[in-house]
Amino acid sequence: MTPRFATDVITFYHPDFWGLDSDDAVRDRALADPVAFWERVMDAMAESGVTGLELTFAPGDIGSVLRAFGSASAFRRELTSRGLSLVSTFIADSDAPSWQDAGSLPAIVADAERRAAFLAEAGADLLVAGLPMRRTFGTRPPLFVDAAYMNRMAGVAHAVGEAVARHGVRLALHTESNSTLWYERDIDLFMALTDPQYVWLCPDSCHIALGGGDPVAVARRHAPRIALAHWKDAVGPIDTHLTIDETVYARQQPYMTELGQGIVDWPGWAAAMSRTPGAGTVLVELDMAPDPVTALRAGTAVARASLDRAA
Repeated sequence: MTPRFATDVITFYHPDFWGLDSDDAVRDRALADPVAFWERVMDAMAESGVTGLELTFAPGDIGSVLRAFGSASAFRRELTSRGLSLVSTFIADSDAPSWQDAGSLPAIVADAERRAAFLAEAGADLLVAGLPMRRTFGTRPPLFVDAAYMNRMAGVAHAVGEAVARHGVRLALHTESNSTLWYERDIDLFMALTDPQYVWLCPDSCHIALGGGDPVAVARRHAPRIALAHWKDAVGPIDTHLTIDETVYARQQPYMTELGQGIVDWPGWAAAMSRTPGAGTVLVELDMAPDPVTALRAGTAVARASLDRAA
């Protein structure tokens, strides 16, 4: 089976791609003219040969799509006219009620149902979320990622997974750096505590490697529950004691690189991915590429070669 190649819309966020000088300028441009923003993104996708898309935080979020096209079905028609399709949408921490707040469960579920309804109308069936971030090491009171904590997170995931399943959408949890679903042990514990009928996994090869883990081993252990994966490379493990605040994502960037230029075992990863329910989609993630068309072509070439070796 030849997979569909996809990417996250964050691939197109680099100011150089827009001829602008800052991230804020990109967001302002997209807000001022969302139609032009999406037309450029979709045209670049078509040029690169990548046909699937994951939405994420602004400016490439659900709100931007609705401002540009009015509805999920209209967006679907725009994508289809270019040979493209929506794969998933990612829930960012800053864009949704926190899973840390026990009293927020009704709001969390309502938010997920809204996104799931959009996905179903747009022709997609995956809602990707992450667990809350860790606290900076040494902070008091500390946040212990223990069995009690993971049981609470499993309860939230079950409620969300059941709610979105009513829309024909699956919930998949992403292994974000510095989050409480980062280390191999975190992933194993959370997956053991959740129902495989309602909670799926979206492993990110880069983020697992940044935490000192083995992405291929994780993929092999949890292959039956992998609905989607983010194919991204890492230059090496990151400092696990980074200050965790609003700047942590920017400080992770130097540790991320294009496929084939880092430490991820791509043939091993491809072999493991070929045995998962998500094998039909290869999502090449390239955070903020200055030249996304060239980077996506190079990334998909590495992925294709790895899949061919694994076949």
